[in-house]
Amino acid sequence: MKLSRTAARLIGTSAFAIAAIAAQPAYAQDADTTGAEEQADGQLNTIIVTANRREENLQEVPVSAATLSADTVKTIFDAGAEVTALAARVPGLFVESSNGRAAPRFYIRGLGNTDFDLAASQPVSVVMDDVVMENVTLKSFPIFDIERIEVLRGPQGTLFGRNTPAGIVKIDTVKPGDEFAVAGSLSVGSFGSVSADGGVTIPLVDGMVSMRLSGLWQHRGNWVDNGYTGEKNALGGYDEIAGRAQLLITPTEELSILGTYAVRDLDGTSTLFRANILGPGDNELNENYDRDTVFFDAGGGNQAKYKADIATVKLDYDAGFGTFTSITSWANSEGSSRGDIDGGFGASFLPEMGPGFIPFPSDTQDSIELDQFTQEVRLASATGGAIEWQVGGFYFDSDFDVTTVGFDFPPPVTVNHTNESWAVFGQVSTRVSDVLKLTGGLRWTDDQKNFIVKSGSAPQAREVSDARLSWDAAAFLDVSDDASVYARVASGFRAPTIQGRDVAFFSAPSIATSEKIMSYEAGFKSELAGRTVRLNGAIYYYTIKDPQFSAVGGADNLVQLVNADKGRGYGFELDSAFQVTPDFLITAGLSYNNTKIQDDTLAVGICAQCTVTDPTVVLSGNTRALVDGNPFPNAPEWIADVTARYAVPMGNSGELFVFTDWAYQGKTNFFLYESKEFNSNNQVEGGLRIGYAKTDGSFELAAFVRNITDADNVKGGIDFNNNTAFVNDPRVFGVSARFSY
Repeated sequence: MKLSRTAARLIGTSAFAIAAIAAQPAYAQDADTTGAEEQADGQLNTIIVTANRREENLQEVPVSAATLSADTVKTIFDAGAEVTALAARVPGLFVESSNGRAAPRFYIRGLGNTDFDLAASQPVSVVMDDVVMENVTLKSFPIFDIERIEVLRGPQGTLFGRNTPAGIVKIDTVKPGDEFAVAGSLSVGSFGSVSADGGVTIPLVDGMVSMRLSGLWQHRGNWVDNGYTGEKNALGGYDEIAGRAQLLITPTEELSILGTYAVRDLDGTSTLFRANILGPGDNELNENYDRDTVFFDAGGGNQAKYKADIATVKLDYDAGFGTFTSITSWANSEGSSRGDIDGGFGASFLPEMGPGFIPFPSDTQDSIELDQFTQEVRLASATGGAIEWQVGGFYFDSDFDVTTVGFDFPPPVTVNHTNESWAVFGQVSTRVSDVLKLTGGLRWTDDQKNFIVKSGSAPQAREVSDARLSWDAAAFLDVSDDASVYARVASGFRAPTIQGRDVAFFSAPSIATSEKIMSYEAGFKSELAGRTVRLNGAIYYYTIKDPQFSAVGGADNLVQLVNADKGRGYGFELDSAFQVTPDFLITAGLSYNNTKIQDDTLAVGICAQCTVTDPTVVLSGNTRALVDGNPFPNAPEWIADVTARYAVPMGNSGELFVFTDWAYQGKTNFFLYESKEFNSNNQVEGGLRIGYAKTDGSFELAAFVRNITDADNVKGGIDFNNNTAFVNDPRVFGVSARFSY
């Protein structure tokens, strides 16, 4: 892996710090902390989050946050799903992808990026085990053997960095402990679906050295026919293998060193695009749509192959007055995906075409070779004092090539992106009184990106940079023993971005300057009725100066970065849980989000065949849509989720249970312009589990079904050729077993 001189110096500094501290008394970090501490029978569990880079009760954190437990995530992934299955599982969160299992796009409170290129920048950061997964291919790293997932809504630029103006999806995996432990799950279902997930902790030296080995295997057989070639079960399958090895060394009570190495290997099918399945004149699926059949004459089998590995060393040293933390990580990702992008066969100038009108064929492959290095150092005060503080520094370096190949157009083009960024940050919290706590933070970030064409075109070198201050301030007030209110003001920014994919289509790279956000949030947190009811809520309003958008597709088939003049959003989130009886738990979430582009001159390309509802203008001979007043793309107006679990005791140690989960996605526009075809509304997906479980959590056997209604939900579109779209996964029946000892 190629490292900059600055990165090499930082590695040396970390190594020196480890050597200097290793001889001192050491602190053994509690590695068995879970995301939900057990409470008395009939009460809700306490949810622990790390929104402020230290473990805290969710009810005492002045941030709009939601969590997904390990059991809930396993249920969502029962049929072999991947990270896009998290969409709409908590209020305000949406995830989608037009790159299959390889490159998801995250949105929080309507902020995201629709750019499908492998170099795309996003305003939602994914952080796994304290390491930022910046590139979209790293964001798709499989989720397995996890402790919890946290969704932190609103700007998180003080503690987590420059590309977090929308929020963070924070994934924490199970860590090694002092005792032998093993847990796992196995599910098998229709379409040959298999999902196996497990981990084992093995103490090697009592109280000093422990190891955890974790793994994932997901498989589905091909189940989609190719109606053009007549081949049955030609597409739709995948094999995903991932593993993680962790070694925890606690030589003394003050020092812990955790080394982690994780890998993934994906061999599967990229997104199946389906030609002309929408409208015309509405967003309904038409007679060209058949879930079990596509009509491809190209795409090379729509194959997607990706590999990644991540190595991390985390050091924690308790110096009494505070804890020093160093996190050093290297990540590599490489792979490619290819697709029949037009979603059909033939073309208008060829002897045949279909389904529907195909102006021209499109068959494209994108590939990436990525190296990423990150280094964070942090010094945090002990918890529980009148004043809590932390200071730190962060360094980020990435270098990757993206190659676009057309078959036979466009010719191969390889471009290179580099990004170097550093930051210093600090946060202070003080308890002004027994009921009032104030928190404030600052972060200074310097970010630089470079772009150059390596082959297939002229170099067209570009460079962008920016340095900015992010900050936040919050007040948290206990109004009673059971309820609190808070207010938070936060600023953040997304660094300048270069998009060079259009070089392959004989256009110049495009650049977007930094987007700057100001967010205002007020909320409440409460646990009522003897801690059997939890109600948390927040209202927010934010403004964005120079928001970055990607003008994707259009009849010109370009991916161009643009800055709108301004944007704004407002809405609310509600999270709730009801322990109706000790054996009956209901959770429910709801969010409303209203976003608006504010730029009366911004004009973007439009679709080839859809019915545009925006005003249009002709610029340089091309028809463009004026998008002032439109919602942000892929920003659902409403999101709702509900889960319910009811159990009937069986003897002294077991129970029969029924668990169901449902997610709702409201009106969502796919692109910057609005049309009658490229949007969705009132999408619902649900799941069901019925089975037997030991009350101590050691064993569970259940039958399940995902997408129980077999809903055909459109998840996105391709607009430059025809009214192409792609849809959700089919209904899957199966059985699963889980164990924990």
